[in-house]
Order: sequence, then structure tokens, then C-alpha cells
Amino acid sequence: MEYFDVAVIGSGPAGASAAFHLAQKGIKSVIVEKEVLPRYKTCGGGFVYRGRRKLPFDISPVVEREFHQINLYFENEDLMLTTKREVPVISMVMRDDFDNFIIEKAQDQGVCLKDGHKLTGITFGEILTLHTDQGDIRAKMIIAADGALSQTAKMAGWKDTRKLIPALEYEVEVKPEDFERLSKEVRFDVDSIPHGYAWSFPKKNHLSLGVASARKARIDLKAYYRKYLEKLNIKEVISEKAHGFQIPVAPRTDGFFRNKVFLIGDAAGFADPVTAEGISNALRSGEMVVEAILESKLVPEKAGELYQSKLEGELLPEINTAENVSKWFYSQRMIRNFLMRKYGGQFIEAMTDIFIGEKNYPTNIMDSLKNKIKELY
Repeated sequence: MEYFDVAVIGSGPAGASAAFHLAQKGIKSVIVEKEVLPRYKTCGGGFVYRGRRKLPFDISPVVEREFHQINLYFENEDLMLTTKREVPVISMVMRDDFDNFIIEKAQDQGVCLKDGHKLTGITFGEILTLHTDQGDIRAKMIIAADGALSQTAKMAGWKDTRKLIPALEYEVEVKPEDFERLSKEVRFDVDSIPHGYAWSFPKKNHLSLGVASARKARIDLKAYYRKYLEKLNIKEVISEKAHGFQIPVAPRTDGFFRNKVFLIGDAAGFADPVTAEGISNALRSGEMVVEAILESKLVPEKAGELYQSKLEGELLPEINTAENVSKWFYSQRMIRNFLMRKYGGQFIEAMTDIFIGEKNYPTNIMDSLKNKIKELY
């Protein structure tokens, strides 16, 4: 039976980057992935620059398009906010290529990959035994990076306290003239779905279109997607593949370490509550857990304390602030639109600064919003 210092469950950006950083520091690690790689992964594939700038290697080979400008539209309002930067604000990737690229970089550092290995159980003890349908693996500790539906978290004893919101994403092939027209911009359409937004992300030769609602209530996503096609004036769809998924936009409330298991990325609930973008925080949490493991000298309980402390010092306050912004932004439509007409330029500039990693969500943002609202009256 093989033994590793750290077993990483899941081969998405969170897990792959964590394994990369572990191997760079000489920590013997393995990635356990239930699918055979490369595999399709449901995701809009819009990777913001705040995550890209943190990567220790160039991902240009798997970037299909880059956009230095984003456009924000508001339903039934003659209002469009836009901003432009010198760096690519959003890079378009297909997750099968993107994830596999990071995996290969990790393997170059010496990471062992066991794809096609489905985790079926964990025996807890001084040394953990991971049971897979292809055999057992032993490890000193586990990093759970197996996404929104994390089975590892359930096996380790977590109850789900995250907020998961519904989303529907389509890979869409359209007529050449429509693609030419729509391939020129990344657009977000606020309120195209109640309490949420629709998006249009141009890839190399097709569009990734989708809708997401910040409410947990049941909603006919397909109907709103069809309306969005009409809004984009797409009259003929050559082919489309639908993928429904859930996005965790509020962190777990009962910690991120137990039984020698760490939670990162979507398994922890670290997607941005305003945009539902998860890759950049997934990468950051993977980096933070590795820092904690190294500083602890591979002592699991000490690493768990350090990881929690790092999260509370940086990532959690930002996500909590963004959660408050999200609740206000998607529920106070009338007041929000008034503010956007007056302060929209400042808003899109500030959000873009966050997208590219120049700033974090300010902790006093709700106080600022209240002051802006008072100025309207």
C-alpha cells in the first residue's frame, strides 16, 4: 500500500495547485480523482486576473480568449457600465484543458496522479487510509478539493452549512455572424434572472452562456436561459449542451479542518458571493492550506489551527463582506439602479480592481452604501 504525506482529493484548480505547491516544497503528495483526465467540468470558464496573476506559471497555452474590458447591463434599464484595463480582466478557459494543464505542472514537480480512482471511504486513525475502487492509499492528512458536492467532507463528518445557489450553463454553437457579433465582449446581464444574472463568455469558436440566481428557491432556469437567447438576438442555435450545477457562495460555519482533513475551494464554500466566480479563491485557499501544513512541520492539528487563522485573517472577512454586498445588490433592485445611475462608474471601477487583484472588498462597504443611499433623499 502506497503512503503519502498528503492526499489531495479532486483535480480542479484548488486541488491541483495545492499539490503543485506541496511538491515544490518536497512534500510527498498524491491527487486522487474519480474521473479519467482530462474530463469536462461544468463552469463558465471566466478566470479573473486576480487568480491568474497568483499562478506560478504561465497559462497562455490554454487561454482561448482574453478580455481587457467587461460590460455590465441591467434588465429593462438604459444603463450599461464598462471599464477597461491593461491586463486581461477575464481570461476564457475550458476547464478540461485548464485543469489538466495545472495537473501536468504538478506532475512535473513530482506529484503522483491517480485518476479513475473513486474515493469510497476513509478509515481514520493516526494514519489515514483512503479506500478507492482501485485500491487503498495511506496518508498523514487529506486536502478535500472535490467541489460543491464534496463526498470527502461528508465522510469526515461535516454537515452542510454552506449556501448553494442554482446555475445553468450551456456550451453553445451559433451561426458565424452571431458568433462574430457576440465574440467581441464579455457581458453580464443583471436581473435577466430574478435575484441574479446571465452571462455571455466567448470561447475560441463557441459561446458559454448561463444564468445563476442568488436565491436558493426553485426557479425555472431553462426558461430564463431561453429568454436570454432572445435578448442576445440569437435566432438559431446549431448545437448546445446544458449543464446544471450548484455554486457555494457562503462558507461553512463549522470550520474547515477536522479528523486530519482540510477543506478548500468549493468544498469549503469559498466562491465569490457577488459574482459566483470560484477559481481565484479556490487557488488562494489551496495556497493557504499548503502554507499552514509547511509552517506546522506536517503536524495535522497544528496545521488545522494555522489554516483557520489564515482564513480568518484574509479570505473569510472578504467573503463575508461580499456576501453582504450580494444580498443587497440582488434584492434591492430599485435603490441599486438609482445608485448605479449616479455612482455606476465608481462601482464598476472598484469591482474591476477586485477582479484584477488590485484591491479586496473593503470592510466598510455597507456603511458606504448606506451613506450613498442617504444622499439620494
